[in-house]
Amino acid sequence: MTENSNHPFDILTPDLLIDAVEAQGFVSDGRFIVLNSYENRVYQIGIEDQVPMIAKFYRPERWTDQQIQEEHDFCFDLQNQELPVVCPWMNAEGKTINHYADFSFALYPRKGGHAPELDNLDNLFILGRLLGRFHAIGATRPFEHRPSLDVESFGRRSYQLISSEFMPAELSPAYDSLAVDLLKRIDEILADFGPINSIRVHGDCHSGNILWRDDNPHFVDFDDARMAPAVQDLWMLLSGDRQEQTLQMAELIEGYSEFYDFDYRELRLIEVLRTLRIMHHSAWIARRWSDPAFPRAFSWFDSPRYWSEHILILREQLAALNEPPLQVIP
Repeated sequence: MTENSNHPFDILTPDLLIDAVEAQGFVSDGRFIVLNSYENRVYQIGIEDQVPMIAKFYRPERWTDQQIQEEHDFCFDLQNQELPVVCPWMNAEGKTINHYADFSFALYPRKGGHAPELDNLDNLFILGRLLGRFHAIGATRPFEHRPSLDVESFGRRSYQLISSEFMPAELSPAYDSLAVDLLKRIDEILADFGPINSIRVHGDCHSGNILWRDDNPHFVDFDDARMAPAVQDLWMLLSGDRQEQTLQMAELIEGYSEFYDFDYRELRLIEVLRTLRIMHHSAWIARRWSDPAFPRAFSWFDSPRYWSEHILILREQLAALNEPPLQVIP
């Protein structure tokens, strides 16, 4: 695996990004800070006599403008109900998607805060209440252009890519056999589960996308918003052993249920969704390997040790899929 020196983001120079922001009517003071993002490119841009703004340049060919617009519209749907989300800046024409030098980008107000303490059950209750309100709104209408979280895209395609192009030859038999068993078990669980009620969700609701300040959280980065079961936005807030996760989920659901009915059957989907996320994450890095930022940030990815550990984690997931789901009493 080698780096590609001609990547679309290579032309995103400091001059270009400042020109792009100023083309929207702002005057930059020339200062900028690169923020932590790999999928897109995100910067804090200094604005003369104003607070800085956040500029998010979308990865070319990942989302269409229609799909980006659905992300933005979902955020405004939530904000209009006084929910704490960070929405993109809207220009005088009512547009939130801007274009410059073949890039689609959005501008956001800067918001500070720190990751929530998820071992605090009171915090989980607060987050549960907010997610219940989120999902009550998310369930009012579907995304029309954004994809769903499904086994085909997150599981099978991920397995096929890794198996054919990235797995070391000496580990391929073990990986192939395990991946086939995992996907078979997931299919069995989903067949037994029956129809899934998919709604608009944040999609990547981990602590890094929740900023806590003055005892209040706000949610950022809806880039992975898609149609999925509601529990997708809950399970990533869990940590620790089974007993700890049970207590945490009970607290989340207690707050959640004040605003939206939780389908307790979806507890059975937690390990399915966790497994698909693990498989998809490795495939995500693989698909982005031509972006020079990825080999620098994930240098361990191209090593037998990483893939050995990946196989071990997936074996643990196969065991988890065969265990009873978390038991939370309604």
